[in-house]
Order: sequence, then structure tokens, then C-alpha cells
Amino acid sequence: MPPHVETDIAAVALIVIAVLVLIVLVRSVRIAAEWQRAVVLRLGRFHAVKGPGLYLLFPLIDRVAATIDLRIQTTTIAAEQALTRDTVAVGVDAIVFWQVGDAKDAAIRIANYREAIERVAQTSLREMIGATDLSRLLADRRAADAQLRETIGQKTGTWGVGIVSVEIKDVVIPRELQDAMSRQAQAEREKHARVTLASAEEEIARQILAAAATYANNPTALQLRQMNLLYEMNKERGTTVLIPTDMAGSLGPMVGVATAMQGAASGKPNSPTQ
Repeated sequence: MPPHVETDIAAVALIVIAVLVLIVLVRSVRIAAEWQRAVVLRLGRFHAVKGPGLYLLFPLIDRVAATIDLRIQTTTIAAEQALTRDTVAVGVDAIVFWQVGDAKDAAIRIANYREAIERVAQTSLREMIGATDLSRLLADRRAADAQLRETIGQKTGTWGVGIVSVEIKDVVIPRELQDAMSRQAQAEREKHARVTLASAEEEIARQILAAAATYANNPTALQLRQMNLLYEMNKERGTTVLIPTDMAGSLGPMVGVATAMQGAASGKPNSPTQ
């Protein structure tokens, strides 16, 4: 074989080898983002969790079974017309915040962990509603959130998925029950208002009794109070005040002085009549 032919064959062989190596490298080199993990199987068995960054695969031997996202994700759940423990039909909407903690378990132990989380969360929500009274569900949502988080987390933990938090968005109750609860709340407010008014009346009665005892023991204080009442009645406009004889006698000259002062202020005399 001529030398130049041998040289051409060697060059072609080198080119073919270089192309094959390039193809192998292209198929072997992979890149995983910061939040991604690649679950690698070697000859069908679990080999390693790769990432983030560059990693290599052996062609025909290794393959990526799943690429797992490790970021916190959300799932919205709704339980329509679920019955509470006191047999009230309610609709509850909630959001589940979850995160994959073990990429290996999430890829190998369950076929579709996203769908499983949604089903488990919905079932757990219905169970929680059925075991809780409506009043407690409306009054203490944080306790319901914590209960749901614990219940869902116990079921998803075996798949390598952790529940970060659960938040109940809304509790929908029937219109008739809303009206009944509104009337009950209004009745409670009226009850408190009446109790407050009665307490105020009781306090006023105590103060009146205390004042009466003070006036009974101190006639001078009673006379001063009478003079104050006369002044309050006549300070806006001049009027004629009829004073009983015994009251006028007890007041003495103080009434005449007060009447004269009020007459001078109004421009016309005021004469107390006995």
C-alpha cells in the first residue's frame, strides 16, 4: 500500500476517534443548577446524587433517573363541603409550603412526589376538619395550621420531603349559618351593653346615696348645692323661680343676693316668690 494512502487512513481514523471522543464528552458532561440535584443510576442501581455544577456520566452505563428541585415550593389544597365534628359543612382552602430534603428518597421511594403531596395534603385537611369543631376552626387557625403541618409532615417524611408550613387561607361556611352567627354576635353585644348600663346605674346609685349621706350630715353643703342648682337653671336666661317657704327661709339672704345678681346681668329684675 502506498505511503500516502496509509497516511490518509490514519488521518481519517484519528478524525473518527476525535469525533467519538467529542460525542462521548458531550453526552457525559452535565450541569446542575445551584438548586438542582441529579439522581444517577449506574447499570440500573442507585449510584450517587450529583450537583450542583459540573458532573460526569459514563455513556451506556449511567443515566439520570430524576432531577430534583430543592427550592421551597407551594401546593394549594381545597376541601369542599367537608363536615366538621359538629356536623357543619364548610369549605377550607389552604397552602402547603414544602421542600425536598433528600433527593434520593424523593426519586426512588415514590413515583410522583408532587402529586402524592397534593393527595396527602387534601386527605389530611379533610381529616383535620372532621376532627375539629367549627368554633375552634374559626377562632384558632394557628393551631389548625400546626396540626396540619405535623400530620402532613409525618406522611411525606418517608419520601424525603419536609413540610415547611401550612397556612389556611379561608373558611367558607353556609350563608344561613353566617346569618345565625351574626345574630348571635349582635345579641352578645346587646347583652354586654345592658350589663354595662346596669353597672353604671348601680355605680350612680351608690354615689347618690353617698351624696345624700353627706348632705344629711352637713346642712351647709346642702344649701350650697341648692344655690348651685338655682344658678345653673338661670345662667342661660332670666326666669322667675318659685321657692318653697321652708327652702327660702333656709337659704336666707343668699337667695336675694343671687337673684339680684342674675337680674342685673339679664337687664330685668327677678323676684323670688315665697
